[in-house]
Amino acid sequence: MAVIEMPALEIYPPSSWQPLDEAICQLKHYDWLILTSANAVSFFFERFEKIGHRADLEALKLAVVGKKTATVLKRYNLKPNFVPSNFVADALATDFPEPVAGQKFLFPRVENGGREILVQAMMSAGATVAEVPAYESGCPQEPDVTAIAALQTQCIDVITFASSKTVRHACQLFEQGLGTDWLRFLDNVAVASIGPKTSETCRQLLGRVDIEATEYTLDGLTQAMERWASASLA
Repeated sequence: MAVIEMPALEIYPPSSWQPLDEAICQLKHYDWLILTSANAVSFFFERFEKIGHRADLEALKLAVVGKKTATVLKRYNLKPNFVPSNFVADALATDFPEPVAGQKFLFPRVENGGREILVQAMMSAGATVAEVPAYESGCPQEPDVTAIAALQTQCIDVITFASSKTVRHACQLFEQGLGTDWLRFLDNVAVASIGPKTSETCRQLLGRVDIEATEYTLDGLTQAMERWASASLA
């Protein structure tokens, strides 16, 4: 099996560090720190190590989404207090281990384009949620030429998506590299999605989903593709 990468997401600092820095200086006023991605962990602690106080952090409880996020957290010698069984941010609200009413949450997140369901659910339940930009993500300026050539020559069997944003960006890059009729180059390509929210975006922009992970992780996506491949060869 050969894998061709086509970057569809670029990660970089937020437009200003000030909101995050101010939140870090006020950590002792929060009950929980919510981290929903490895990028949020990395960028948060990049700033925390410059201006934060370990004692303030140790008084916080940590809620993280996903195995990868928890793994990155371990690099800072920290363990999460809560990881939802479903590795999606919305599960934090539905599966939270204690009442959230009256509690204060700090939520470092992507600056633009993040999902609002988690924050709305927490606030509706009586929590206070402070959202601060910790990083930004955007679409690469140009598509990868190798990936575009592989699509043109019908050498791709499966295309994978790990987030809704990568679906949207990929569609922009496909049009840029393949022209306005880019969708026809995917006619014989299976569309694989990491989970329900990503699948929803795939259906909106690509018209279908052929493979969906049952565990919403990259390992789960790989396993779903393996099952699909085995069924196709049977």
